[in-house]
Amino acid sequence: MQESSKYAVGIDIGTTAVRIVVGQIEYENNSPIITIVGVSKVPNSGLRKGVVVNLVGPSQATDEALGEVERISGHKIDDATISINGAHILTTKTDGMIAAGNVDHEITHEDIERLKDVATIGKVPANREILGVIPHAYKLDGQDGIKDPVGMTGTRLEVNAHVVSALTPYIENLRKVSDSLQLVPSNIIVSGIAAAEAVLNESQKENGVAVVDIGGATTNVVVYEDGDLQYVGIIPIGGINLTNDLAIGLKTDPQIAEKLKIEHASALRRKEDSGISIKDGDKIYSFQTSEIDDIVEARLEELYEHIQNELKKAGRAGRLPNGIVLTGGSADLKGLVDYTKNALNLSARVGVLPEYSGVGEEYNTPEYASAFGLMLIDNSAIKNNHKKSSFKTEGSKNGVFNKIMKKFRV
Repeated sequence: MQESSKYAVGIDIGTTAVRIVVGQIEYENNSPIITIVGVSKVPNSGLRKGVVVNLVGPSQATDEALGEVERISGHKIDDATISINGAHILTTKTDGMIAAGNVDHEITHEDIERLKDVATIGKVPANREILGVIPHAYKLDGQDGIKDPVGMTGTRLEVNAHVVSALTPYIENLRKVSDSLQLVPSNIIVSGIAAAEAVLNESQKENGVAVVDIGGATTNVVVYEDGDLQYVGIIPIGGINLTNDLAIGLKTDPQIAEKLKIEHASALRRKEDSGISIKDGDKIYSFQTSEIDDIVEARLEELYEHIQNELKKAGRAGRLPNGIVLTGGSADLKGLVDYTKNALNLSARVGVLPEYSGVGEEYNTPEYASAFGLMLIDNSAIKNNHKKSSFKTEGSKNGVFNKIMKKFRV
């Protein structure tokens, strides 16, 4: 590979698996051309509901996944954009105002950063760190609805914004995992936001859409409207819960329950009961579809009640023209798209990843949406020359999170 090649790396540290995507970046007419040169997936342990509870598990899994993808790509990975997950992540509304200067003062980027600082002081508890500040609308000398005030003349600047924050101990544990691997996180991004980056276009974000990222132990609900990130909610329920429900309800091993879920579970109740069989080694396990349907229905009812509640918190229940886009490992559950339409009274589809050369079809699935999105965000860091710094979670003016969020600004 050419020494001049640049690489973007996304590492999705999930509860059940670590997934890594490496893209080789070349430019043609100042436009990036991405070739996927490495993808890996390794089973993970040591996380519970998206957060690190044992450092050894995710450190070993990430190390193994890195080794595999480095062999495939021929590229030594020293830094990457990494995911963060868990119900401890919150979005809160905030506002702020500054006196920008004299009557003929032109608003600068420094004014914007000062305004963000004012808008967040005292708004986030001491045990939380800011992942990003997402402005929704500015007001300059009483004029509402300003998208970008930089360069405009005025003296009084106000903002309405959302602050995305996470509990500091959970961020510190993520840092310890990366430190153990001598890996520098160029940025950390909420996994659902990363998935949205991979499967949404600007038109969908403008019209109104929600990504529902159903992972192993959590479900992210990420809402966009007016081209802007409006809300992030994380539910501590995922595919593992359904697997465990099947194992308990059918009195079988979790390994058999997982295989049963993938091959025979359906989000929609079947009209007629029938028998199905699962072969595991020399043993054959038999089940009735009616029993499977009862268990799946109960779990999905609970999950989708939570999803609807998150959409209500965002003020967008039943009010998203581009509906729901499903990502995550459980998005492939049979009948889930139709179930989603009925449960949320919105259109729904499974998210489709962009087509890149070099990637096999086995990786072009919704479970890799977050990893691909993290790689794309890492590429934005390269493009904007903000790669690679120390591990920073606060929304500094050089933070990639804020650079990404600027694309979503009203």
